[in-house]
Amino acid sequence: MTAYDSSARDLGTCIVRVCRDCCCGTEAKHPGVDHDGLLARLEVGTRGRARVLRSGCLLACDHSNVVVVTPSPAGRKAGGRPVWLQSVLDAATVDAISAWVACGGPGIASMPESVHEKAFAPTQLAATWTAV
Repeated sequence: MTAYDSSARDLGTCIVRVCRDCCCGTEAKHPGVDHDGLLARLEVGTRGRARVLRSGCLLACDHSNVVVVTPSPAGRKAGGRPVWLQSVLDAATVDAISAWVACGGPGIASMPESVHEKAFAPTQLAATWTAV
């Protein structure tokens, strides 16, 4: 797991964890998906609004490719909680996540339907492993 970066919190940005280092992001599990290209697209699309972190296994392999959007301090104060997203495998999904984060993300902006459709509840172990 990637360590929490306090500078993201200081900037009032969201944290977006992208699962890697297991089955997520691999050609073996998702052939034909440009994993590096999608990650770069997410980094560019959220620039200035989120810190994108590559994470080791988030213990949610049945939902690969997993992305977790953690609210900014303002979003947390407004009631936002981390949102776990599954099957982040195409540019349209990455763009929808980026647009939502650019508007403030959890607790600040309404989640677009296309992002809401990807949301899932993590297991207790996974949620504990990634707690901020």
